[in-house]
Amino acid sequence: MADEDRWKRPGEEEEEEEEEEEIGETAYKHAKDAVLFVIEVSHSMLTAPPPTDSKKAERDTPTSAALKCAYALMQQRIISNPNDMMGVLLYGTEQTQFQEEESGRGSLSYPHCYLLTDLDIPAARDVRALRDLVEDEEESQKLLIPSKERVSMPNVLFCANQIFTTKAPNFASRRLFIVTDEDDPHATDKALKSAAAVRAKDLYDLGVIIELFPISRPNHKFDRSKFYDDIIYNNFPTDPEAPAPISGGTAPTSTQDGISLLYSLLSAVNSKAVARRAQFSSMPLEIGPGFRISVKGYILFKRQEPKRSCYVWLEGEKAQIAVGATTQMAEDTARYVEKVEIRKAYKFGGEQITFAPGEVSSLRHFGVPGIRIIGFKPASMLPIWANIRPATFIYPSEEDYVGSTRVFSALQQKLLKDNLIGLTWFVARKNAVPVIAALLPGAERLDENGAQVIPPGIWLAPLPFADDIRQNPETTLIRAPEPLIDRMREVVQLLQLPKARYDPSKFPNPALQWHYRILQAMALEEDLPEKPEDKTIPKYKPIHKRAGSCVIDWGHELHRQHEEWSKHNDVAPSVSKKRPVPSEGGELPTREKKAKIEGDVSDEQMKKAFEKQAIGKLTVPELKAWLQGKGLAIGGKKDVLVERVEEYFETK
Repeated sequence: MADEDRWKRPGEEEEEEEEEEEIGETAYKHAKDAVLFVIEVSHSMLTAPPPTDSKKAERDTPTSAALKCAYALMQQRIISNPNDMMGVLLYGTEQTQFQEEESGRGSLSYPHCYLLTDLDIPAARDVRALRDLVEDEEESQKLLIPSKERVSMPNVLFCANQIFTTKAPNFASRRLFIVTDEDDPHATDKALKSAAAVRAKDLYDLGVIIELFPISRPNHKFDRSKFYDDIIYNNFPTDPEAPAPISGGTAPTSTQDGISLLYSLLSAVNSKAVARRAQFSSMPLEIGPGFRISVKGYILFKRQEPKRSCYVWLEGEKAQIAVGATTQMAEDTARYVEKVEIRKAYKFGGEQITFAPGEVSSLRHFGVPGIRIIGFKPASMLPIWANIRPATFIYPSEEDYVGSTRVFSALQQKLLKDNLIGLTWFVARKNAVPVIAALLPGAERLDENGAQVIPPGIWLAPLPFADDIRQNPETTLIRAPEPLIDRMREVVQLLQLPKARYDPSKFPNPALQWHYRILQAMALEEDLPEKPEDKTIPKYKPIHKRAGSCVIDWGHELHRQHEEWSKHNDVAPSVSKKRPVPSEGGELPTREKKAKIEGDVSDEQMKKAFEKQAIGKLTVPELKAWLQGKGLAIGGKKDVLVERVEEYFETK
């Protein structure tokens, strides 16, 4: 029992879980994220880059580009991640403002630091205020005035520490984005440089990850080694529940320019940022009798849908979310039924077989959760259709068994080297239905910049049982002749995707983006867009230019091959049947409608139908009309209505 209790969910001590349900959003741990933009305001940061002939050349100043990025990110976060926090801190400004000055901490504590938006859950007014600063030049010119004195970086980092400590003390992910073009702010003052390193260490001890967006000037390349190598640590959150880095996981040692990083971030924020989900943690993986390691399971791919709508009560002082409640009611007496009075029942023939909650739980118990390897097979023996559910990505964990990482790595590399898969018996949760799953080794995948896209690991893919396989439909197979296949081979070669693979990051869901865009426009009081941006629409002109002639040739070849095939198979050409054309002055033919006359069923007729067990031959309107006359419920499908009529006569 100790092993079983270990896998119980909170609150199961009083009430056993009756059935295993599909994992929903509430079954996962939700990790909150707090992002603070720290943007430098200086003469060089307010200078636009020199004009060039390139259409993709940057036109905005670095400060303006960073503010636009923060504005776009705030727009996205207010919709897709409503529980996350975001703030914008400007440093190097002539004006000074920090949180609530009347609270006792005067603004002189952080001179030339202007807290534009405090670290908090973004509201529509915060987005509008940031939008006004980005779009209104007069407003930006009043605020974005560089100070005459150089700002102390230890003071800026301590200010960020104060913001994170007071506003987001318990967040799983806290990140500080520094946007600057000054690679050595304290070149002549070693004491301030040392103090800045201490303040950065305090932030890392607090759990704050600093990400740098360096800006290179036309005549000066940003050199991280002068100052920021002591400030930026090359590590990321170890918490798997934490959201992935917004900047795409760019390592601090990257030489990519900050403007490019910002605009790659700006182009990516339109898609919903979701936290990494842990389906299970510290799950035992049994490789052999008495040989176990511990693994964690993550869902890396999950269909995203709009946030669930809710009902709102508007009669009070402010809008309140209406919470629904479900109660069970006896049909005959209209009495509310308590949960303890209800038993689970399954239909067996014409009877209802009832089970107590404990009996249902014992029927569903197939042992404690775990993964047990039962054998290995060549990967070629796994058909592509044998995947009925999304696969789970598993990774080693040292929580229960020390050395799990080393054993897991050896298993993954051996499966990859020999092109094998593992067959496992998998029970995901207490009272979960066991499944046969395949262990598929996955190699590490990097992007063109060398950044890791998918880490090396193993995928756990559920396989179908014999009961899950349906019969194939009866079809007549007509194999295409070789000339037709050759023509189509040319078309396929000309229309391959870039790098011959599908990249889902290039194709956001148009329906989801349209929903967010409309919601954003209404929340921010903007003009409604005319049509959605759909990147899945084919580019017809390039397609026609590249493969149009080949497609036409294939069509001619198809017509010729079909005619030849028809001659050998004696297939007459199909002629569509059309309506007769009316003569001049004549009227169009009227469509004949089958009149269906449904009369009322008397009590005597219904009783005779009950005695002959012929109630099912009556129509749904007839059944509903009779039930309504008796004051009985008329909801449900025909089977429910028939059962209701039978119960009426059985109780008389």
